[in-house]
Amino acid sequence: MASEFTANKPDGQLTARILLADDEPRLLTMLARLLREQGYQVTEAHGGKQACEIASKEVFDLALLDLRMPEVDGFATMTHLARSQPDCGVVVVSGESSFNAVSQALRQGALDYIRKPYDPEELLTTVARVLKKRSLLKAHEHIQVRLEKSEALHRYIVNSSPDIVFMLDSQGQFCFVNSKVSGLLGYQPAELCGRHFRHIIDERDITKGIYSLKDPTISADNPKTLELRLKSRGDGNNARHFEVTAFPIDPQTWPHAGTTQGNGSGKGARYYGTARDVTERKEAEAFINYQAYHDLLTRLPNRSLFQDRLELAITHARRNRQRLAVMFLDLDRFKVINDTLGHGMGDQLLQAVAQRLEKCLRKGDTLSRFGGDEFTLLLPSITDEEDARGIAKKLIDALRAPFRLGDHEVFVGVSIGISIYPEMGTSLDQLIQNADIAMYHVKASGKDGYRFYNETMSVDATSRLQMERDLRLALERNELKVFYQPQVCSTSDRVVGLEALVRWQHPERGLIYPGEFLPLAEETRLIGQVSERVLDQACQDAARWIRAGHKDLRLAVNLSPVQVEHPRFVETLLRKVRAHGLPTSNLEIEITENTIMNDLEQISEKLRELAATGVRIAIDDFGTGYSSLNYLHRLPIHTLKVDQSFVKAIRGGEDGACIVNAIVAMAHGLKLDIVAEGVETNEQLTYLRRLGCHQVQGFYYGPARPSANILQSLVKTRTAAPVF
Repeated sequence: MASEFTANKPDGQLTARILLADDEPRLLTMLARLLREQGYQVTEAHGGKQACEIASKEVFDLALLDLRMPEVDGFATMTHLARSQPDCGVVVVSGESSFNAVSQALRQGALDYIRKPYDPEELLTTVARVLKKRSLLKAHEHIQVRLEKSEALHRYIVNSSPDIVFMLDSQGQFCFVNSKVSGLLGYQPAELCGRHFRHIIDERDITKGIYSLKDPTISADNPKTLELRLKSRGDGNNARHFEVTAFPIDPQTWPHAGTTQGNGSGKGARYYGTARDVTERKEAEAFINYQAYHDLLTRLPNRSLFQDRLELAITHARRNRQRLAVMFLDLDRFKVINDTLGHGMGDQLLQAVAQRLEKCLRKGDTLSRFGGDEFTLLLPSITDEEDARGIAKKLIDALRAPFRLGDHEVFVGVSIGISIYPEMGTSLDQLIQNADIAMYHVKASGKDGYRFYNETMSVDATSRLQMERDLRLALERNELKVFYQPQVCSTSDRVVGLEALVRWQHPERGLIYPGEFLPLAEETRLIGQVSERVLDQACQDAARWIRAGHKDLRLAVNLSPVQVEHPRFVETLLRKVRAHGLPTSNLEIEITENTIMNDLEQISEKLRELAATGVRIAIDDFGTGYSSLNYLHRLPIHTLKVDQSFVKAIRGGEDGACIVNAIVAMAHGLKLDIVAEGVETNEQLTYLRRLGCHQVQGFYYGPARPSANILQSLVKTRTAAPVF
């Protein structure tokens, strides 16, 4: 089934017919619009099954396919196209970037591979190039048909071919070469005729080229095909890759006895052949191979290549009874910088970090980006731990100087865990895992340092796994309890609100405070379930107290980023609140600044929807994250909560108290309520009252209490002393 261009562009060129297949409607529509704007005739198929049905009825010049499609995937669609209309070229546009998938697609006949998300300009260039190449190939096929009907000379020589066509005598000297050699390599046919073919072969491939002509198995039915690097004229370093096919010529059947075109004599020809430029294909293969084993952001080896080199280094160390070291590096404070300045700046920081780290390495060391802000380092052939210690100190020192990111100057540190072969592990997995465990101990002890692995660390790691198991069971067994801490009016000492705080009633360890298990809950993605439980119980309790007569009581609930970022966050929250009969005007949700800045536009819209229903919005731990007057002004924020670390600085006029002064003054200027956390002394309370801080909470009014103790305390609406 042959395809023809069926419409004309304004410039007179024929327009190609293109079939698009993707199971994502939005991406399919965007790609179709992009191609139609260039004048192409585009047919859209929602998935591989529909694409096969369309291809059975219509003819196309090119198909752009996704690999991951339900029912009929991209590979099956390619097979159908190859069977139903083999002249239709295929370009894969897919998010599947594994080496096996890319390799299989190219082997199955894909002309190019474009990764999602794609660059529109790159995609259009690729489509134009592939269509042009397909057009040239079709032209070449037509030429071949005509040449078969022409004279004997033209059956051997294709002057109009896009490939180099040549003839060699028995000594391997050119006796004919077409003019294509001039455009591809810069040689004139006349200067090559009479010279040995080794003259244009790259030195690295000369032996292979000469040996190929001496192969006794070569025949007309079994031509010799090989890849050679051919030199461009005047520049031996600028070699291009060619696929060369050579056929022997039978002197008895060779009819030509005179002079040929191309400034050569074909009389003594013993071989003829073609050389096709495959440089682009080789470069594409090299790039795909590079992608499979390197991190494209930092240009460092990726996890796969690091593991391959470590496996080889272990084998070498075992054979030669040597030591090696594996380091696991994790950047400190990277997440804060990434969340604050954005992912673009975060990527720049990772590139700058990689460059500094590489300067500390010895020849033969391997630094890889393991994922995110984690790096691994292989130090082969070390003498003892001091070698690894010295490198670790260099790495830490290298990152101490500030990094300049645009107009920002930022600081990062690094936590390094080290394992030594064979004392601290004898296998690839052991060495990496133990270095990772040691790194986490550095994090736990203050960050920005290094530690060697020891067996006691595995015990700690086991404890973390045990706590994770217990936390999952706690969710099933309803062991998580909600306690409440009062928020008190600083002038009247009246309880105006209650903050819901989670506690874990462990069956063996007793009451566990959130500082011990919430970081683990965030790491294991259980934080969403924990927050949901707290919200449900708190809404139920608060609604009961309000019905008991405390109509103005405000409930403050902390929400995790996982909850806030969920697409149905607003709908889910309001449904829970209304299900328990809690008036929305009595609810205040507390979120952190970093949660807002992660996706300012989306979070802003959600907060406006909630505020419209009467829900109050409070910024928790204000002053510790990305504090910005811009978002405070734009968003429906009602309350700022001063972090307890600033309140603690109120001691005898410490400079740290200036931060509290600034936050309170700013809140007054923006007409926002203020809640100061962590108030423990009368001195702090007096200071905050003098500043005009509206509300306070902390141990001065007692610790958080279970719900059973709350109602009785609420009866005392005004006290001269702490009420809790």
